[in-house]
Amino acid sequence: MSVNFLEDQSKQCVHLDGTTLEGGGQLLRLALSISSLTCILIHVTNIRGNRAPMNAPDKGGGLKQSHLAGVEWLAKAVRAETVGMESKSRELVFRPLLNELGAENRETNEGEKLRNNGRGGEGEGLGSWKDVYEDSKLVRRETYIPMPTPGSIFLVLQAILPYILFSAPSPPALGASNHRLTPEKTQAFFAPVPLRITTQGGTNVTKSPSYEYVSQVLLPTLHQKIGLPPITMTLHRRGWTTGTTAIGRVSFDVIPLPPGSHLPTFELKDRGALKQIHVSIIGPDAASRAAVLNLAVSEILKRWPEVEISFPVDEESRHPKRLYLLLVAETSNHYRLGRDWLYDRKLRTPQDLADAPAILMERVVRELEDELRRGGCVDEYMEDQLVVFQALAQGRSWVDGGIGREA
Repeated sequence: MSVNFLEDQSKQCVHLDGTTLEGGGQLLRLALSISSLTCILIHVTNIRGNRAPMNAPDKGGGLKQSHLAGVEWLAKAVRAETVGMESKSRELVFRPLLNELGAENRETNEGEKLRNNGRGGEGEGLGSWKDVYEDSKLVRRETYIPMPTPGSIFLVLQAILPYILFSAPSPPALGASNHRLTPEKTQAFFAPVPLRITTQGGTNVTKSPSYEYVSQVLLPTLHQKIGLPPITMTLHRRGWTTGTTAIGRVSFDVIPLPPGSHLPTFELKDRGALKQIHVSIIGPDAASRAAVLNLAVSEILKRWPEVEISFPVDEESRHPKRLYLLLVAETSNHYRLGRDWLYDRKLRTPQDLADAPAILMERVVRELEDELRRGGCVDEYMEDQLVVFQALAQGRSWVDGGIGREA
C-alpha cells in the first residue's frame, strides 16, 4: 500500500498532525489504540514533531523503538496495512483489517503439542497468540513483544492495552452439544480467556513511566477507579537507560472484558485528605539509598507532619549511576498521585555522587508538593493515560486533574 492509496480513501481516513498539543508520542499511541479497535484508517504526519531540537527540526522526533514495537505488534494483531513502519519514520499510515483479538490470528499448527502441556517459544509470531493448555484445558493465551533496546515497556503497554482489553473474540455459536448448558456453565463457556503479554525492553527509562509508577499508581487507578479488570504485573529483570544499558523483561496477566461489554462512565472527583506517602528508592548501595530516604522523610514531615510514611521499595540498582526515587501520595478516598525521577545528571566525580541524593530528593518532593497543591485526583501523567478510556467509556466521563487541568 502506498500513501497514494489515501487519495481514494480520503473520506474514510483520519489525518493527524503529530505536533498537535504536546507533540510527543502520546498522540500516536492514542490514535493507534482507537484505530485498532474501530478499524479506522489513520495517517499521522510529523510524528513526535515537537521532540525535534529547535535548531535542527529534521533531527529527532519520529518513531522510537518503544513506539515501533507497539505499531508492529498492533499491525500484526489487526492485519493492518502500513506505510512508514520503521525506526525514525516521521509519517505513518495504519489501516486495520481485523478488530477481534486473536481471530484468525492464533498459531494453531502446534495444537496437539500444546494440548500435551507444551507451549510455543517466545519470539515466534509477533502479534500472534499461543494457546497454553493444562490437562487439555485452555488456561491462557500468550504473546511476546521483543525490543532490542531498553525502550520503555510501559509506553508499549499504553499503545496495546485498550485493544487487548476490549477485543476479546466473539463467543462461538451455541451448537446442539451445548445449547442446554446451565447458567454457570454458560458463563464459563463465554468467559474471556486470560492473556499473558511478555515484553522485553526498559523498566526504568528516562522520561518514561517506571515499573514502580505503573505498579503503584497506574494499575491501581485503572482497576479501583476506572473499573477495569485487575492486571497482574511480574518483573523478571530490570532494564535501564542509565549506567550500563540493560534490557529488562516484564509480564502482564490480563483478563479482557467480555465480548460486547462496555466500560461504564466514570468520574474521578473528591480527592479527599492526604493520608499516606509511599517512598520507593533504587540506588547503587545502602549508603546512598539511606541518604535519600533520610532526606525525603525529613522534608515530607516538614510539609505534612501528620502523614504516614511507608517504604514499599528499597532496592539495589547494581550500578553507581542508577538512582531512582518515587513518591506516591495516597488519599483518604484512595486516590494515588505520583512523582518520580530517574536521576539523569552527570555523575563524573565523587562530589557529583555525594550531591545526587539531595538533588534527587529536593526535586521529587517539590514536584509532589506542587501536584498536591493543584487539588486534582490524578497527577498529570496519569491524566494523559486516562484519555483513551474516557473516549472508550459509554458516555461522558470526567476527571478532576486539578487547577487548570480538569477534563
